[in-house]
Amino acid sequence: MSDDFLVEIGTEELPPKALRPLMEAFGENLAAGIDAARLSRGDVQAYASPRRLAVLVRKLAGRQDDREVKQKGPPVRIAFDDDGRPTPAATAFATRCGVAVEALDRVETEKGEWLTYTALEEGLSATELLPDIIERALAALPIPRRMRWGSGEAEFVRPVHWILLLHGRDVMNASIMGLEAGRESRGHRFHSSGQLVIESPAGYLDTLESEGYVIADFMRRRDMVKQGVEAAAEQVGGRIVDGESLYDEVAALVEWPVPIVGAFDEIYLELPREVVVSTLAGHQRYFPVADDDDRLLPHFVTVANLESRDPEQVIEGNERVIRPRLADAAFFWDGDRKRSLASRQEALREVVYQRGLGSEFDRSARIAKLGKWAAKKLKLDAGDVERAALLAKCDLVTDMVGEFPDLQGTMGRYYARADGESGNVADAIAEHYLPRFAGDALPATKTGQIVAVADKIDTLAGIFSIGKKPSGNRDPFKLRRAALGIVRILIECGLDIDLGKLIEKALKAQPGRKADRDELADELCTFIGERLRTYCLDRDKGLKPETFEAVMLRRPASLVDFDRRLAAVQTFARLEQAESLAAANKRIANILRKAGDPAGLSVRKKLLTLDAERTLYNALVNAREKVSPMLEQRRYAEILNELADLREPVDRFFDDVMVMADEDDVRDNRLALLSELRSLFLDVADISRLSIG
Repeated sequence: MSDDFLVEIGTEELPPKALRPLMEAFGENLAAGIDAARLSRGDVQAYASPRRLAVLVRKLAGRQDDREVKQKGPPVRIAFDDDGRPTPAATAFATRCGVAVEALDRVETEKGEWLTYTALEEGLSATELLPDIIERALAALPIPRRMRWGSGEAEFVRPVHWILLLHGRDVMNASIMGLEAGRESRGHRFHSSGQLVIESPAGYLDTLESEGYVIADFMRRRDMVKQGVEAAAEQVGGRIVDGESLYDEVAALVEWPVPIVGAFDEIYLELPREVVVSTLAGHQRYFPVADDDDRLLPHFVTVANLESRDPEQVIEGNERVIRPRLADAAFFWDGDRKRSLASRQEALREVVYQRGLGSEFDRSARIAKLGKWAAKKLKLDAGDVERAALLAKCDLVTDMVGEFPDLQGTMGRYYARADGESGNVADAIAEHYLPRFAGDALPATKTGQIVAVADKIDTLAGIFSIGKKPSGNRDPFKLRRAALGIVRILIECGLDIDLGKLIEKALKAQPGRKADRDELADELCTFIGERLRTYCLDRDKGLKPETFEAVMLRRPASLVDFDRRLAAVQTFARLEQAESLAAANKRIANILRKAGDPAGLSVRKKLLTLDAERTLYNALVNAREKVSPMLEQRRYAEILNELADLREPVDRFFDDVMVMADEDDVRDNRLALLSELRSLFLDVADISRLSIG
């Protein structure tokens, strides 16, 4: 018999930024555990509020279905002697199965006859299975650091105070994390008192809402927050600014959302917009409000976790909280501008970047040198790049960034402009942190792009050089994000620079050991190559991994060059001739490998005695003449389109010519011909890796 199942883990207030991921992971883990335990079920819905994680499973079976379990024993020839008596192998197998030898079955296979035994395994009840499934689901939650409480041994992200387990209307007799399960939940800390009795899983949400002042459905509560704050903003003639960045977090802070509107002194609107937004949203989780022209208004919307009898007092309390925050920001803004960014460079010597990698001053010097080299290679203004790199970290020692770390780079731009630095330099200071996350904007200026790449490559080279590269899921320095940022900037912004040389220069500039620099360079190239693979496959869902590998094996120096080759090979793969030529290249690669990859061979025309080999040779000569100028101009699509015309002479060659002839000179000549053919394709990619058709 099946019935709805409900589990609720009642805790102290859970981390707001982690609540939604915890909820989703709990639901997914529990569903996977139930499926692995062979318990049939319906839909699974996860819920969460600041003090609970819950999962509702529709129509969960009361027990597993019985099943037949087949065990395979020894071969009959080993199980019985020549007189047909059981050997120790047969009796041991029968004992393991709990039956007499006579009860064993025999099955005929391609390898002979074997002893087998089929037993009927009775299914376990959900009550027996679920406690362990739940414990494992909780243990697998993405919790970086667990805590203990009281004298118990249980560990969780926050202390657990109650466990609710219902299958239908019945309480499941079980213990989870050291607590006995029941049917009692708890409501709102202030609007509700005492325990709430949950009669059945179906009534869970309604009971919590009507009796406990708790909206346990996270997504519904999030929608209530969003709709409520947007309506509140309209009351003062505005709209919410960047609400999506806060809706999840605010929904994770309240169980009974009540939006309210507050105000602050208009004088604070003279501060940079980002400062006001960070003060409201970052520090207090208040929603900033702007007018239709996107100008900030002296209002904010916050979400209370209760219905106050005196809402004016709640509003006044929130306004009282935000006033000193804005006053501090104004004080920092005025004070920081009394000194130039450049005058703060020396202070960076006291800011340790990373043990073994020097200070932020040292790092800025490395980035500046690397950026200057890259700018010269790209024939861009190296002076602006160097200046921006030297100033890029200076806002780290300002009071504003000390109080609002999320404004680093942003404040650097404002202060640079106030100092009279060029707009190019000021913008690059802000842009060099981009992209901050997947899908984030890229630097808009060439100066910003170069400084951003130099900054990220220095980070990778430095952390790799002190032996702290990522392992498994651990990436505390966010090196994967940095590598992906490099890939995106180089390709999408068209920075045509030798990545290998950039890595080499970045590693050479690092303090510490130098002996293993070549090995580190290879590791870094591979690491960035892995991000390149992810980027390309995510960008184009139709891209086949082997197409990527066909280009990657040629290790193009620049990612811009790589991207052009990749596009050309994708276009080539759609041609009618592609399948035949890919197969021919694979065949050629195998022939040359078996011949020991002969080097130094050249084609001698007088040894081309067959029409098929002469035709292929002439076609190769003509193709090379056409392709050579295209190669210099990286017209890879045109090159492969030209080489596609070689299909007919290549097919004819393999039909009519025996490559591995008995005569040494003839054989070597034909191998040289094939080697030239392969190298012509390898100038673009190794198309032998393609699987077409």
